[in-house]
Amino acid sequence: MRTKSIIGFLTIIFLIQFANAQEDDNIKWWNPANDKSLVVEGQAWPDKVASRYHRMPKQAEGIVRAAVWNLSKHSAGLSLRFRSDAKSIAVRYKVKGNHAMPHMPATGVSGVDLYAKTSDGDWRWYRGKYSFADTIQYRYSNIDPKEKYHTKGREYQLYLPLYNEVEWLEIGVPEDAVLEPLPIRGEKPVVVYGTSIAHGACASRPGMAWTSILGRKLDRPLINLAFSGNGRMEEEVINFITEIDAKLYVLDCLPNLGATKDRSLDEVRQLLISGVKQIRTKRPSAPILLVEHDGYSDGAVDSERFKTYTDLNRMAKEAFIQLQDEGVKDIFLLTKEELNLSMESFVDGTHPTDLGMMEYAVAYEKKVRQIIKEPIGTLSTTIPVTQAREPEMYPWEGRHQELLRMNRETGPKICFFGNSITHYWGGSPKASLSNGADSWKTFLEDLQIRNFGFGWDRVENVLWRIYHDELDGFEAEQIVLMIGTNNEHLNTDDEILSGLEMVINAVKARQPKARLLLLGLFPRVDKEERMRNLNTEIAALATSKNVDYADIGVVLLDKDNKIDDSLFSDGLHPNAKGYRKVGKKLNLVLHEGTK
Repeated sequence: MRTKSIIGFLTIIFLIQFANAQEDDNIKWWNPANDKSLVVEGQAWPDKVASRYHRMPKQAEGIVRAAVWNLSKHSAGLSLRFRSDAKSIAVRYKVKGNHAMPHMPATGVSGVDLYAKTSDGDWRWYRGKYSFADTIQYRYSNIDPKEKYHTKGREYQLYLPLYNEVEWLEIGVPEDAVLEPLPIRGEKPVVVYGTSIAHGACASRPGMAWTSILGRKLDRPLINLAFSGNGRMEEEVINFITEIDAKLYVLDCLPNLGATKDRSLDEVRQLLISGVKQIRTKRPSAPILLVEHDGYSDGAVDSERFKTYTDLNRMAKEAFIQLQDEGVKDIFLLTKEELNLSMESFVDGTHPTDLGMMEYAVAYEKKVRQIIKEPIGTLSTTIPVTQAREPEMYPWEGRHQELLRMNRETGPKICFFGNSITHYWGGSPKASLSNGADSWKTFLEDLQIRNFGFGWDRVENVLWRIYHDELDGFEAEQIVLMIGTNNEHLNTDDEILSGLEMVINAVKARQPKARLLLLGLFPRVDKEERMRNLNTEIAALATSKNVDYADIGVVLLDKDNKIDDSLFSDGLHPNAKGYRKVGKKLNLVLHEGTK
């Protein structure tokens, strides 16, 4: 009987393996290590690593301590981004270490984690069926690739293992599906130097590490340079960190800096001061965030543990005050009270549960948004998001990255933000469609205007783009803004105005010397009165914010204040004749503004 049971069990295993093999025969596989493009998100030195999934450059070996170097081989914080319309996705890979730890599951130590964005920029999580063997496999099935606006699929982000080194990895989709790798993004990253907690212990899966959550909340690249038990504010590590041109540097190392017989509390304070000054010497303007110890869940009953983190946090406050007194600018402190972890937030008294990870991320987001001037509201128009509503026409993220590249090479004099009305008018970057190219060339080209229009954009999408560096790194003379018509069917006037006010604030924070011209929205067929009333309120907003206002769209109306059909292609977008009329009007407004 026992023999029959064993045979039956082996038969089942064989059938499962056979079925998987048959299924794999119909899958095409992508190996990122063989891709000519740089596709591993979260790498600061993507073209200088010894292995595609390492976190530090190969030159760091022998310079940083061996423990740090070995931990840098873990793929914590790394991810792969791709676009696909597949109804199923498979991932197979091999890791070098043990799959799990006593206090952390295999799904966190060695697993992967799949997220995606909808066309409106909302995040979605996918449940995968997994098996942990010599080759680890995840299978995501029953995916509905259809979106509200198209059938081109969506953008995915696959987080890699937190506490293991990936030897090789492949992503597979059905042969008839699209899998388009997305290159690493060009925005400045948030850089985190930390301990096991930032490394990812003890998240249940990679997407639940607080650094991963924060990366999604900010929707910005994040470089995870945390090394379990070895985040010690070491000069050699910080030297490498200063090579990164960051949006923000985070120093969260206190849990690894407890006083010992070889290190006094005063030396801890000096390490923090020295680390900040070391970064500031190489990066004189980037903000630096010092983070206090988050505490231990048993601190209320263990006096020694309570003293440990209390003393360390006192040193952090003293270091912060001393740095401020010495005139070091743009330094900030995230306190234990702001982190606000409870006794239920830990696995083992030290490392966070998923609840603790979320609390970490929420506290970090609040602080980071204050530092980098990216506030969010509660209305949809005040929450910055991406969009991918017409991928048949253009890649939204690709156009954003193209603008970042162009701005780095040559800053424009005038930036014209808008939606499809601006996007498909003309100018550069060149679009697949130009309905008013002649009028742009005649009336706008000599003014050195760059086209920051994106088809289907709403107020919240422009807010995202401004937050994500489209106005950074150069000084413009003027910013022109015409946005909100795509919010007309979704939002009230007050909601649109609230979003516009945040956009104006974001522009002023990044281009304080530039003049800002707020344009009224163009009239729409059967919506002329609504748009006219909204423009009256937009004009009042411009006055209250001390910015210029012009309603160039009035030239598209007939004597009855209805749209002139001969000037439109579809009741919203001007045709070539319409663009000539508004182009001439805008030219006059811009010239008047330069006098």
